[in-house]
Amino acid sequence: MADFRKLLLAFAAIAVLLAVGTPVYAQQSVLCVANAGVPPIVRAEGITELVGDVLLNCTGGTPTPVGSNIPLSNITVFLNTNITSRIVGPASNASEALLLIDEPFPSGPNPLTPQPANSAAQGYCAVSTTTGSLSGCGITATGGGIGASGPYRTTNIFQAQQVSANSVAWLGVPLDAPGTTLTRTLRFTNVRANACQLGVSSTLIPTQIVMFIAVNGSQQVTINNPQQTVAFIQPGLVVGGNTKTFLQCNSLNNTLVGSSSNTTTGGPGFATAQEGFASSFKARGYASQTIGGSQIIGQAAPTLQNVAGFPYNTESGFVSSVTGGAVTGAIGVADYGTRFIFSVANVGAGVSLFVPSAIQLVLSGSCASNFVSTCVGSGGLAVLVTGTDASGNGGALSAIPTSLPSAQLCSSTSALCAADTVAVTNGVIVYEVIQANPNAIEQLVLPVTASFISNTGSNLPGLGQVTATTQFAPQSTVATASSSSVPIPRFCPGPTARNFLAINSCSCNLLFPFVTNQAGFDSGVAIANTSLDPYGTAPQAGSVTLNYYGGTTGGGAAPAAQTSQSVPAGQELIFTLSNGGGFGIAATPGFQGYIIAQTKFQYCHGFAFISDLGAQRLAEGYVAIQLDNAGLNRTGQTGENEGH
Repeated sequence: MADFRKLLLAFAAIAVLLAVGTPVYAQQSVLCVANAGVPPIVRAEGITELVGDVLLNCTGGTPTPVGSNIPLSNITVFLNTNITSRIVGPASNASEALLLIDEPFPSGPNPLTPQPANSAAQGYCAVSTTTGSLSGCGITATGGGIGASGPYRTTNIFQAQQVSANSVAWLGVPLDAPGTTLTRTLRFTNVRANACQLGVSSTLIPTQIVMFIAVNGSQQVTINNPQQTVAFIQPGLVVGGNTKTFLQCNSLNNTLVGSSSNTTTGGPGFATAQEGFASSFKARGYASQTIGGSQIIGQAAPTLQNVAGFPYNTESGFVSSVTGGAVTGAIGVADYGTRFIFSVANVGAGVSLFVPSAIQLVLSGSCASNFVSTCVGSGGLAVLVTGTDASGNGGALSAIPTSLPSAQLCSSTSALCAADTVAVTNGVIVYEVIQANPNAIEQLVLPVTASFISNTGSNLPGLGQVTATTQFAPQSTVATASSSSVPIPRFCPGPTARNFLAINSCSCNLLFPFVTNQAGFDSGVAIANTSLDPYGTAPQAGSVTLNYYGGTTGGGAAPAAQTSQSVPAGQELIFTLSNGGGFGIAATPGFQGYIIAQTKFQYCHGFAFISDLGAQRLAEGYVAIQLDNAGLNRTGQTGENEGH
């Protein structure tokens, strides 16, 4: 019995210990709730898309006693795609991805935002180049809780380390438990993702970029909802445009036109790049202004973007003076604003292309399809970049206008006239957005004009179809995090080429339905080059090819086709079947059938005359049939048909 009583006492003691131990354990555990807010939409073409910030709101645990070292924790973030935040410290894989504790506030905020009460100044803790972790950034607790008097008043921004293609980690973060009366906030920012790797959903549910958060270390941290959607993927670029046709025999002088009458053949071809969703186009840095009642955001140079959680709507992320400042290659700083590359191919010899040095973005649907000079809107501004490589990387911005252009295309009063156009020299045309309206769908309309001097005898300009491909730039195949040698932003290759400009040969096609040099008859033919006139038509010159269909006396085959010498404007090619004629046309005795004449000038007219030898008994003439008639369009050409 005595032994049984001892056993009961032992069980009772264990029960007391368990009862006491349970609340002590709960008090030591830090409980965090993850929240991604409203995830942004990112571009499906993008390799370095900024995903939404994730916040951990933490409570509980036992605050570190004053004078003691704060416990260290390891925090790892994973995405369901590659993390492409820039590697700013290659020796240790130090990333531009940052962890901010308790929303530290800058001494000089941009924009000028009122400082929250009791907020701590921003302090920075970088990854060690020797240990590859945050060692040496531990903080001794000073008491006082959250804010200026709290333990994070000197170091509260921590740099991540890239540990795999899809994860970054903060190793050795001093995480002081807030206790039961306060809330500690952890913000993960500057995390970039390869949206192109996931692609666009084929269903009504958009593709999502998902972040997973894990914590381990010297204290117990529990996270509710550690899996958060941080972005939705949608196409960021919708391309379009038109195609224009030019004729080889008409010299063309570069003129940016400004009226709907110039949208016919000989006017500019244009390509369009439209946002797939509002804020798809972004400037490099932040500067806010109001133009036409709309907020315009944009800066060509990098700027501080140091207020945590502020919607900057730029290509750059969180940029603070304590993490390197607003300089190229610093943490959070993008290399460019959104760029567009128009890759032009198959440009014929002797053809020069010209584009304006700056273009105002217009609001989608605000302009007619001809994009005349009155096509203006409340959009931002894109500036031509010269000297880039074939992917759209590098180069220098053209001079930035002091005000937005007054017209979409050049007109007699516009600042963007022919004197302000730039020649396309390397087959690529690149523009960079320096101002954008994040609250509207904008469109860049690129007018391209052509110049050439006609020389049909030398086959100039070169004939053929010019194509153009419109894409985001710079293009890249680097799908993982990289150092500053690879640009941010960067994009996967985009759509296929579209027809843009065509240079067609000048021609005129005539049918002489019956000619004969048999049974005592002969036929004479006159083909006139009527491009010389009093109406200002550009004079043209070109050869004439005669194609014979029928046969010769005695059942012989039709003569082979023959081509004349060049017939000048205002002159006529005259010949007979029996004797030949001018400009090198040889005789075709005994032929009877029909002739199709193909001229290398645009305005041709023909007449045939049939008679007996000496025209003693019978003579008949007729006008040649134009084959370039819209109702009988076997040639693909449009000719003069009046009176036929």
